[in-house]
Amino acid sequence: MKKIQSIAEWHSIVEQSENEPVFLLKHSSTCPISAAGYRAFEGFETRIPKYYLVVQTSRPLSNEVASDLGIRHESPQLFLLKDGKAAWHASHYSISHAKIKSAVHAFG
Repeated sequence: MKKIQSIAEWHSIVEQSENEPVFLLKHSSTCPISAAGYRAFEGFETRIPKYYLVVQTSRPLSNEVASDLGIRHESPQLFLLKDGKAAWHASHYSISHAKIKSAVHAFG
């Protein structure tokens, strides 16, 4: 899992998703629900590249992701990007091993 901190890195991930699916997690470092989602995502084994950003330290980046994808910000929030768009997304308690696995089978 790789932490991203810049809009340039985000744009690179969007480009990468044109060739292969990519995961991105928007994580809050102060929220226990986000901590649970982070652990579920971190522990999920997959060949799909996994990225995350910390909302508190990357607010402009987090806003850019929401704007580019056209999906209202939530935290935690997990996206499976494909062809430059969010093919799937989940937030809060919906970020679980079972739901991530289901998304990979459906869209990965």
